[in-house]
Amino acid sequence: MSHDAPDVIKGLPENARRPLAPGEDYVPLVPMDGVPETTPRAIIMGLIFCAIFSMAAAYLALKLGQGIEAAIPISILAVGLSRFFPRKNTILENVIVQSIGANSSHVVSGAAFTIPALYVLANTPGSGVPQPHLWQVVLVSFIGGCIGILFLLPLRHHFMVENHGIFPWPEATATAEILVTGEKAGNQAKELAVAAGVGAVYDSLTSVFSAMGENITLKSVWVGTALRERFLAFNFLNSAATLGIGYIIGLKYTAVIAAGSIFSMFVLVPLVHAIGQHVPTILAPGTSLIANMAPEEVFSAYVRIIGVGAIAGAGVMGVLASMPNMIRSIISNMKALMSGEKVEETTPKRTDRSLSGTMVTVGLVVAGLSTLLFLSFGLGIQNALFPAVAGTALVMVIAFFFAPVAARAIATIGTNPISGMTMLTLVITGVVMLKLHFTGGYGMFLTMMVGGVVCTALAASGAFSTDLKIGHWIGATPARQIGWKFVGTLVAALFTGIAMWLMANQKDAAGQFLMGTNALPAPQASAMKAILEGIFGSTSMPLRWYCFGLGVVLSLVLRMLELPALGFALGMYLPIELNTPLVLGGLLSHWVNKPKKDDVEGTAKARENRGVLIASGLMAGGAIMGVVASFIKLKWPNGFPVLQQMGVLGKENIGIAALVALCAYVVLYSRRAKAEA
Repeated sequence: MSHDAPDVIKGLPENARRPLAPGEDYVPLVPMDGVPETTPRAIIMGLIFCAIFSMAAAYLALKLGQGIEAAIPISILAVGLSRFFPRKNTILENVIVQSIGANSSHVVSGAAFTIPALYVLANTPGSGVPQPHLWQVVLVSFIGGCIGILFLLPLRHHFMVENHGIFPWPEATATAEILVTGEKAGNQAKELAVAAGVGAVYDSLTSVFSAMGENITLKSVWVGTALRERFLAFNFLNSAATLGIGYIIGLKYTAVIAAGSIFSMFVLVPLVHAIGQHVPTILAPGTSLIANMAPEEVFSAYVRIIGVGAIAGAGVMGVLASMPNMIRSIISNMKALMSGEKVEETTPKRTDRSLSGTMVTVGLVVAGLSTLLFLSFGLGIQNALFPAVAGTALVMVIAFFFAPVAARAIATIGTNPISGMTMLTLVITGVVMLKLHFTGGYGMFLTMMVGGVVCTALAASGAFSTDLKIGHWIGATPARQIGWKFVGTLVAALFTGIAMWLMANQKDAAGQFLMGTNALPAPQASAMKAILEGIFGSTSMPLRWYCFGLGVVLSLVLRMLELPALGFALGMYLPIELNTPLVLGGLLSHWVNKPKKDDVEGTAKARENRGVLIASGLMAGGAIMGVVASFIKLKWPNGFPVLQQMGVLGKENIGIAALVALCAYVVLYSRRAKAEA
C-alpha cells in the first residue's frame, strides 16, 4: 500500500526531500547529541507494540492475504501515550519505538507467505511433510530477518546519503509526518484507541460470544434464498477488522478483489455445477458428487484451485515484468558496494554512526552458518547436509541480489514484490533438491524453509530501509536503530510464530484443521503449496492441475487486458464472505472522502485522516481479538455463546443491525472532522 509523497514534509528541514546542491549538506531535525533516544521506556514500548501488532498482522495475513502497515499506528500511539508520563517522549525515542514495533509487518509478511503451506501439507494424508514446530517457525523468521538487515547495511550510505532526495519514500514520508507533528498525533491516539476498543468488542461478539451472526447469508430476507435456488451464494463476514482493512485499501483495489470473487461465485461455480451434475463419478479433489454439492463446496473443491493458479501466474509475471528494473537495481547496488562508503578517519558524527564493515561481514558469516546448521540438523531430516549446503548457498545468493532490490522498490513505489520473488526462489530450490535426489515430504519441507528465510529477508530489507530513512531525516543514531532492530526481529518472530501456531491448531466442529480452508485461507501460502506439489509431484489429480493451469492462463489474459491480475486472482481464491466486507469498507472510504459543497481548505484532509485512523483502530482491535479467540477456542471450541435460545436467522438479523450501526459510526464520525486552525 503506497502513500502520496508531498514535496515537503512539514516540520523537517526544507531540503529533506530534494536533491542537494553541490557542497550542500543535509542537517537533520535533531543534529545535536544528548537527546534521549534508546531509553528503557522507548524500548519497552517498542517491544510491546511489536508483540501486539505481530499477532494482529499474522491473523489478517492468514485470514485475508493482506498485511498491515504497523509503523503509522505505532507512531501515533507512541506520541499519544507519552502524554501519560511525567516527561513526554522525545522525537528520537518515538523513532526507536516505531522502528522496533514495525518489525511486526515484515516478519509476518515473510512467514505468512510460506510457513502456513507446511501446516496445510502436514495435515494432508500421504504428503509426508512433517508438522512444523513453533521454534522452527521462530528461527526461520529470525534468521531471515537478520540476513535482510545485514545485506542492506553496506548500502545504507548509498540509499540515505548519496541518493538523498532522489527516491520518494512514500511509506517513510507518511510515518515521518506523524512523528514530526507530535501534538496532532497525540490527539489522534485517543481516536485510534477508541476505534480499536470498538473493533475488539464488535468482533468478540461474533467470534467468542456468538451474540450475533458471524457469517451473514441473507437467508433471513428473500435475497439469500432466491440466490441459492439458482445455485448462487452471497455471504458476508461480519467482522470489524475486515471492514477496517477494506477501508484502508480503498474502493479501487477492493472493487478489483470483489470482481474476482463475483466471477468465481456467480460465473465459475454455477458453470462447474451445470457441467458436473451430469458426471456420475466423484472427481478428485472433490469428495462427493458435484450434483450433491452446495455452492461453497464446489468453490472449495474446484474453483479455488483456479484462483491459486491465477495468483501464481500473476506473481511470476510481476517478477518478469519488473526484471529490467531489478537488473538495473542490482547493477546500481553492485557499483555502490564496489565504491564502498566514504568514511572519514575521524570519529563519525552520531547521525552517521553505523556498524563497521567487519561487523557486517561477521554477522553475515554467523547468519550463513546458522542457516546451514538449522537446515542440516534443525528440521529433523537425516542425511540433509548436502541439500542444506545447497539451500544455504541459495539463501545467501538470492538475498544478496534481491534484498537491495526490495529496498529500492520500497523507496520508489512503497510496495515490495516479495511474493513473486519467493515463488521464483521455491522453483529454483525445488529443482536443485530434485537434482540432489532429495524428494518427497522432506524435500518440500526443506524447500519451503529456504523460501521462508528468503521471503523474510526480502521483507526485512525493504522495511528496514524505511526505518533508516526516517532516522536519517529526523536525526536518529543508525547504530542504535540497527542494534534494536535485531531485538525487535526476534520478538516479532516469536509472537508471529505463536499466533500462527494458535491458528494452525484451530479445528472446526468435525475436528478438521481450519488452516487452508475458507475460515483461514492463507492465499499466498496456498499458491506456494501448489508450486511445491507441482515440482515434487506429491499428488496425482489431473483435474487439479487443469484447474491450476486455467488460472495461469486467466492471469495472462488479465495482464493482456491491463487489469490488476494479482488483485483479481486474490479475489477469485478468497471466499466471497471475506471479500464482501472488504468492498464495503472501500465504499465507506469513498463516501467519507466525498467532498462537500461548503468544504474549507483542509477539511477534506481532516476527514480522510480521521477515517483512516478509525479504520486502523477497527482493524487492529478486531485482529487482536481474532488471535485471542484462537487461543480461547483451543480449550473452549465453541467460545462462550450467549443468546443460545435464539436461532441462526435471528442472530443474523442482529448482525445486520450491528453492521449498519458500525458503518454509521465510521461514516458519520469521520465526516464530522474539521480542519485544524
